[in-house]
Amino acid sequence: MDDYRAIADRLADDITAGRLKPGQRLMPQRQFARRRGIAGSTAGRVYAELVRRGLVVGEVGRGTFVRAAAHDPTGRALIEQASAAPVNMELNYPAVAGQSELLAPLLAPLLRPDVLTEALLPAAATGTAPAREAAATLLATPHWRPEPGRVLFTGNARQAIAATLASLVRPGGRVGVEPLTYPLVKEIAARLGRVLVPLAGDEDGPLPESVLAAHRTAPLSALYLQPTLHNPTSHTMSDERRRQLAHVVGDLGVPVVEDRIWSFLHPDAPDPFAAHAPGLTHVVDSLSKRVAPGLTVGFVVVPEDRGDAVAAAIRSGGWSAGRFALEAAVRVIGEGVVERLVEAKRADAALRQRIVAEELDGFAVRAHPQVYYAWWELPAPWRADTFTAAAAAHGIAVTPGPAFAVDPSRTPDAVRLGLASAAVPDLRRALRTLAGVARTGP
Repeated sequence: MDDYRAIADRLADDITAGRLKPGQRLMPQRQFARRRGIAGSTAGRVYAELVRRGLVVGEVGRGTFVRAAAHDPTGRALIEQASAAPVNMELNYPAVAGQSELLAPLLAPLLRPDVLTEALLPAAATGTAPAREAAATLLATPHWRPEPGRVLFTGNARQAIAATLASLVRPGGRVGVEPLTYPLVKEIAARLGRVLVPLAGDEDGPLPESVLAAHRTAPLSALYLQPTLHNPTSHTMSDERRRQLAHVVGDLGVPVVEDRIWSFLHPDAPDPFAAHAPGLTHVVDSLSKRVAPGLTVGFVVVPEDRGDAVAAAIRSGGWSAGRFALEAAVRVIGEGVVERLVEAKRADAALRQRIVAEELDGFAVRAHPQVYYAWWELPAPWRADTFTAAAAAHGIAVTPGPAFAVDPSRTPDAVRLGLASAAVPDLRRALRTLAGVARTGP
């Protein structure tokens, strides 16, 4: 009898050669087992192997379908140049006119030999006193301001998330997340050997009872949440839901990683989750979206008595911020440049959302009016992978919904549109093209 891997190899060859077409539904596993003369359990392992290789996707109640293209389940496309498409709506790095002109005079003094000598020294996870004060000022909201002494620094936001989770969760430990979560968190969990547990929720975020149920199944070591401008849906959790969840995690003693990387675009959002559960919440943020991807510093605001553990994780991972970047951050924050860039980016994001509303009018698109991404629930019979392939054929790169799904058996027929990186005229043309593709059908 054939080994299940050999059978999977032959099916993989059929997919690569095009004998099994993108979007084609594989026969049910029982029928496949009878056709091949193999056990049902073996057929299940074959299909699971194809899912693992990223060649097919299984969907509860619908079957198993061939993907449109090889799929990177880690979401690497969101951090690297993943596509040569003329309009890349996977990457999402906001920039506004005049940005470099604002930054150049502030950074120029760092190049003086006497200043540069100091700026090129290594930096600890605790950074410098001016950097801690500047970061606390930057991250403050009207009703919450972190203590400067609780701010730690990493090279970027991804490293801040990785270091925080590494310090909180042992290998094999469970992390509760929203069913759709940031793909980089999926990658980080896979690399660190942590298990992501999707929490049932509604339009307001995870339900408190879902946290209790997941914790009863097996203890949760932490939660990772995006309460403000969730990526990809852009939902913002209400203040009441934040209070409810804070009460639950407080009773359970489960720490929380609060991702606020996009929150600067929503000035009227409720208080951070950390304001409700300060003794458990680790706030992660960064400079790159506010300023520029090449000038990045990651921030972690830690609860009392958690500084040493997170700092140790930063050191062991090699994730410390550079001293030059810290010095640059102090200058751009202290001179008010960040505030000016944030205001400009809020206006730019609002303009781009108006273009989305115009070009995708009539479609099911979810987005906050001041955010740089949109969640497009595709019209039937489109599936996420086939639409992504069709978009690529027109020179447009989008992120398929399954990249955000924690449960591979529950993959949404949706795509995320990153609005920040394309020039405005290119964005409008791309959205108009995508609308035409969606109306035409696969």
